[in-house]
Amino acid sequence: MERNIKRAISLAVKEAPYTRLCSSKNILAVNGQFPGPTLHAHTGDTIIVDVHNRGDQNITIHWHGVKQPRYPWSDGPEFITQCPIKPGGKFSQKIVLSDEEGTLWWHAHSDWSRATVHGAIIIYPKNGTTYPFPKPHAEALIILGEWWKSDIQEVLEEFMENGGDPNNSDAYLINGQLGDLYPCSIPDTFKLTVEYGKTYLLRMINTVMNSILFFSVANHQITVIGTDGSYTKPLKTNYIAISPGQTIDFLLEANQKPNHYYMAARAFNSAPAVPFDNTTTTAIIQYKGNYKPSSPQPLPLLPAYNDTNASTTFTGSLRSLANKDHPVNVPLKIRTKLFFTISINTLPCGNNNSCEGPGGNRFSASVNNITLQLPTIDILEAYYRQINGIYGNNFPKFPPLAFNYTADSLPVQLRTPRRATKVRVIKYNSTVELVFQGTNLLSGVDHPMHLHGYSFYVVGWGIGNFDKEKDPKNYNLVDPPLQNTIAVPKNGWAAIRFKADNPGVWFMHCHFERHISWGMGMTFIVRNGKHPDAKILPPPPDMPPC
Repeated sequence: MERNIKRAISLAVKEAPYTRLCSSKNILAVNGQFPGPTLHAHTGDTIIVDVHNRGDQNITIHWHGVKQPRYPWSDGPEFITQCPIKPGGKFSQKIVLSDEEGTLWWHAHSDWSRATVHGAIIIYPKNGTTYPFPKPHAEALIILGEWWKSDIQEVLEEFMENGGDPNNSDAYLINGQLGDLYPCSIPDTFKLTVEYGKTYLLRMINTVMNSILFFSVANHQITVIGTDGSYTKPLKTNYIAISPGQTIDFLLEANQKPNHYYMAARAFNSAPAVPFDNTTTTAIIQYKGNYKPSSPQPLPLLPAYNDTNASTTFTGSLRSLANKDHPVNVPLKIRTKLFFTISINTLPCGNNNSCEGPGGNRFSASVNNITLQLPTIDILEAYYRQINGIYGNNFPKFPPLAFNYTADSLPVQLRTPRRATKVRVIKYNSTVELVFQGTNLLSGVDHPMHLHGYSFYVVGWGIGNFDKEKDPKNYNLVDPPLQNTIAVPKNGWAAIRFKADNPGVWFMHCHFERHISWGMGMTFIVRNGKHPDAKILPPPPDMPPC
């Protein structure tokens, strides 16, 4: 039974002082907290969140991984489902939970504000039910973040103006703290106190802007039991590979000699030509008891920064529980087949100027060779109110040109995409298979692709070009993981399936922020069904104006 939590929390977005890396500055934060406040709920709850914009820039808030059945109005992506909340404005957002259980998160979905505007959503089992594993002694959040000495909006404005890559961050964070491997940060190290013989549930979120991260705990094996608000078969592992936007829930057994042990995270980067922040953030697990911590404290062994096999092996090992209490419903008969190439491109700099991208051009990115151009009125309002001229409804099901997508060398002519605002319309209850195909235009790189409004089954993946005759024969249709964000491997592919049973306007994009800033995103419109309970609900009265 749905429980309506009225005015569960009020989020005030405004500047707050913060000190890191020997420097102080104001950041955009929520309720004066960084990371922001945690929302607690149970499966099936509805939460009302009052968002007040007390900052000096436009803002939207997205509830990442929440399906929002029939209610896209509160989903949050700027100019897709709403116009931004202007400074001084307010929007009362309704967060409709359905079958999600575990850890999700919320974040700004406008410009690069999510670097500091984000927080966790913890969804407990329904009352009367419990976890599908022994109840842990305690729980803790592990939020992996990123830090720039510069103002984050200045970073965005600079690279969007010069057409090149954004400046790298200066550090990674664990729960807003750098760890003691960075200068001036010894007091700023997150510590988790554990008791020998007890088991702890750690809920991890990767809020980092542009990097997949490797994570590990020194001398401890961990057991993954969930991802993206869904349970998985227990997976014992020595490390985690986690994409931006993804969540991983895991159990930690405090079974080592009482001491202090590092947990650590650093970037995975598969593209040699792409600059990245190669620093390491740490936190400390400290056992209770009377002892003198060893010096130096043991550091975990993390995979090499370019270990593609480590990244894909971890991601490819996740499996749904697929049992009586947690069944899988993988679509078997597919009605709508889609094939989307995801590419890094270039566009002319314009005005006879030279940009800092390859060949004096500016970087761009695309899906099926279309670079997303955001409208000035959000697509949801245009669709709902039948406003013409805002978008085209002919986003291609397949790329306009077939070629050897992952060849070592590709013609320069293929690099130039089209700028457009187009959507793909899907009939209600249609069963969908979408194959993401990475390309080697400019340079191949991993792409963590995120779909709003749905969770999807990841039924297959591989390196190289997708073979429509051979590769589907190896799909996992028995216990594939249920996710909302999937890392498509460098010069590889990933296949997902879902049933289009949630009418509305739903964004899909790469969760590397530089890629979506360059245009790697598109929009689905899922039509209304015939019955009243299969139609979009009406909008709230306080939608932010354009």
